[in-house]
Amino acid sequence: MDFRKKFLVPPGSKIKLADIDPAFTAKHASHETAMPEIARHVESLAKLQYKLYAESRRSLLIVLQGLDAAGKDGVIRHVISGTNPQGVNVTRFQRPTHEELAHDFLWRAHLHTPGRGEIMIFNRSYYEDVLVVRVHDIVPKAVWSTRYKRIREFEKLLGATDTHILKFYLHISPDEQLARFKERLDNPHRNWKIQDSDYTEREYWPAYITAFEDAMRKTTAPRAPWYVIPSNHKWFRDLAISSILIDTLEEMNLQIPKPSVDLKAIRLRYHSAKIEQKKDDRLKVLPGESKGHTEKSARQSKRVHAPKG
Repeated sequence: MDFRKKFLVPPGSKIKLADIDPAFTAKHASHETAMPEIARHVESLAKLQYKLYAESRRSLLIVLQGLDAAGKDGVIRHVISGTNPQGVNVTRFQRPTHEELAHDFLWRAHLHTPGRGEIMIFNRSYYEDVLVVRVHDIVPKAVWSTRYKRIREFEKLLGATDTHILKFYLHISPDEQLARFKERLDNPHRNWKIQDSDYTEREYWPAYITAFEDAMRKTTAPRAPWYVIPSNHKWFRDLAISSILIDTLEEMNLQIPKPSVDLKAIRLRYHSAKIEQKKDDRLKVLPGESKGHTEKSARQSKRVHAPKG
């Protein structure tokens, strides 16, 4: 199945999240049947990320959005697990700091955009400034409603500098969210994730859904597409997102750069260094004695001078 086509929010579409099944799993009936494919995807992503890093001409920005417990951390932990940390970074967008509030809403996002050859993952993002602020009436409509245009311009700017953008909305049901909240309560190792807001924010579920639908509808674009990923099943979420990442990176036709040095000359220097190393190794053996003889003498000396019991 072409997950890019299946889950894409096309420009100009009127998306309704209620029409998308968050428990969808395509042809797979269980995690077990999907595991081999997910493992292959993780391996493929590692190879493609190596090419992206080596080529060092383009970059990839991954935006993860969703309601609480949708699985943003899980995507980072499982899908990106095989990549080289040297070329992958994660930024988590929380409540803006005093310094961030003193600038325009995109300032903090621009600080963390990926450099050439890098993958940057935004765990939440600048989209919070058309979501939370709208739902909780933090800023007036006259302010947040103008931000869609500025987001489109921002993403267009990134695209012009060869940053490819993929935006994922992790779609879960209210029942699934509550089940995950229960897991956090029952598992002492996950208790730390519990927040009072987990339950107060549930009261705003319909308002958040409307805000997400508007944000996706108004900002999806060919070079910065939105995808709605059914995420009730964590394993399917990982399968779908990894598949879209692979298809996108393969379409970029990444190339390992040609060597910047004269390989013939470097080979000659290597062989010369190898010859010199052999000479150095021979000099370490005492004159007139073989290496084996020297080691034997050392062992005998130890026996002669060993203290008696």
